Amino acid sequence: MNGWVSPSEVFRFMNATDKSRALWAQAFRQPSVWRRAVRLGLSVGLLQATINQGDHWLNGAVDRAVVIKSLISPLIGFTLVLFSAAETWVQRTATLNTET
Repeated sequence: MNGWVSPSEVFRFMNATDKSRALWAQAFRQPSVWRRAVRLGLSVGLLQATINQGDHWLNGAVDRAVVIKSLISPLIGFTLVLFSAAETWVQRTATLNTET
C-alpha cells in the first residue's frame, strides 16, 4: 500500500448526491458532449432562427428585436442539446459504474 486510492475506489464510497455531481462535472468536460451540442444545437437553432425571422431579414425589416431573436434561437438550441447530451453521458456512465 502506497496510500494512493484509485478514482474508481473513491467513487464507490461516495454518496448518491456526490456521485451525481461528480458525473455531471465529468460530463461537461467531455469533448463529445460539446461536439454534439455544437453540431446539433447550433444547426437546429440556426434553422429555427431562419424559419422564425427569415422573412424579416428578406424584407429588410430588421430591428433590434429581430437581431436579438436571431441570436438567441441558436443559443437556446445549443443549451438544450448540451444538457441533453450531458444527461445521456451521465446515465450511460452511471449504468456502466453499477454493472462493474
